Amino acid sequence: MLNFYKLIEILVSFQSLVITSMLPVYIPLPFFIYKSTNNFELPITWQIPTVILLTLTFQKKVVFRAFSIYIILGLFIFPVFHQGGSIGYLLTPNFGYLLGLYPLIKIIDDLNTKNKINVGNFLKKGFIAIGAMHITGIFYNFIQIIFYSQFNLFLYNLGRYSLGKIGYHLLMLLPLLLLIKPIERLKRSK
Repeated sequence: MLNFYKLIEILVSFQSLVITSMLPVYIPLPFFIYKSTNNFELPITWQIPTVILLTLTFQKKVVFRAFSIYIILGLFIFPVFHQGGSIGYLLTPNFGYLLGLYPLIKIIDDLNTKNKINVGNFLKKGFIAIGAMHITGIFYNFIQIIFYSQFNLFLYNLGRYSLGKIGYHLLMLLPLLLLIKPIERLKRSK
C-alpha cells in the first residue's frame, strides 16, 4: 500500500522524467561566432542526469515505479520518449537504452544504501551505471539484429546510439557534482 508521501514522490519523479526527456542539451557558442546566437545541440537530453538525481534523492522503489509508469505511458498512451513513442518504439534501438536505465537506477541507489555519497563514490558509480545502461542497450540491439538478420546495422547502431553518446552521458555527470554536497546534507538531516 502506498502512503500519501510515496505517491507524491512518484508523481514528482514521473513529471521530472517526462519534462527532461523533451529538453535537448544545447551549448551556446557565442565565443566562436561573432555576434551570433548559434547553439550546438548535443544528441542527448537531460533524462539521464534527472534519473540519477531522482535516485539520489528518493528511494529506488519510487524511481522504479515512476520510470515504469513513464515507459507504459510512452508505449501505450502518449509519445513522451525523446524521439516519439508508441508500441513501435520497441523495435528501435533507443528502447534498449531506456531499459538500461533500470540497472542505472539500481547501481546509483547503492550510494543511498551505503550512505557514502561523495564525489569519488558518485563518479565511480556513475561511470559504472552509465556503462551498464549502454551494455543493456547494446545487448538489446544485438538481439534485434539477430532476430531480424540485419547484421550490417549492428555497427551503425553501436556507433550512433552508444559510442556516439557515451561521452556526452559521462560528461553529464559533471553538473551533478555540484549537487552532491546538498544531497548529502539533505540525507543526513532526515
